[in-house]
Amino acid sequence: MGQGLGRAGRQAGRRSTAVYSASGPGQVGLGTTWGRRRPGARFPDLGLLPPELGVEILSHLNATDLCLASCVWHELATAEPLWQGLCKSNWGYCTIYHRRHSVDFSYRHLYLQLDEGCLTFNADPFEGIGYLFSRGILADNAQEIGRFIFSTETLHWQSLRLFLDRRRDVLDELVKLHNFANQFLPNALRQFFQSIRAPEERGEFLEALITKFSQRFCACNLALTCKLGLSPVMTRYQDILLRCNPALNGHLTLTHEIPSMFSATH
Repeated sequence: MGQGLGRAGRQAGRRSTAVYSASGPGQVGLGTTWGRRRPGARFPDLGLLPPELGVEILSHLNATDLCLASCVWHELATAEPLWQGLCKSNWGYCTIYHRRHSVDFSYRHLYLQLDEGCLTFNADPFEGIGYLFSRGILADNAQEIGRFIFSTETLHWQSLRLFLDRRRDVLDELVKLHNFANQFLPNALRQFFQSIRAPEERGEFLEALITKFSQRFCACNLALTCKLGLSPVMTRYQDILLRCNPALNGHLTLTHEIPSMFSATH
């Protein structure tokens, strides 16, 4: 964290504290962030409200606006419940959530570290994941990393794909977190490739993804596997997918070739 405050802090730092400048007794001027109302509108001073109400109002802000609000209402805008909510809404799982915290632990500081770690991951996934390890935010094992990745949308798909191609143990754990029970086969595949982008060209990694998807789909639909012999069906489906160009979403456009398979696995 020594390099900076992360995306939210940097964005807030570039704006003037005059966004929330005082405008009169019990009122605060509205800047560009909250000021898209009629000209001359005034926002009530949250410091004059009961603290619980002030925190509830601020809970509707994102991290950048909350950093700005702290320029005026520092005590309210740095309240731990606000930053805890932001952490868990952006990163649903981290190892540190389940550890005993020291007396000086701060969710605001944790948010800024998580933001910095994910920005670093998007530039260099292995440096980024190392950053999270070094801060004690994430345990260095495949299951914890998989749960972290599954719980967030802050990681860029290209960096994530590069990381998973190298860390197949993490990929295995990530696939296990998907639940395809009672799903229509193409919808399950679409969901899978929304979380793990397929390579643009056919290769070993694409084949590995399709194989892992097939195995997981069968594991989530054991009744169909036993009743309909789903494994051979998935093998046939896998062959068709591997003839497609993933960059053109071909894996979603060949349903006319195997209608009976789709209806059987609905």
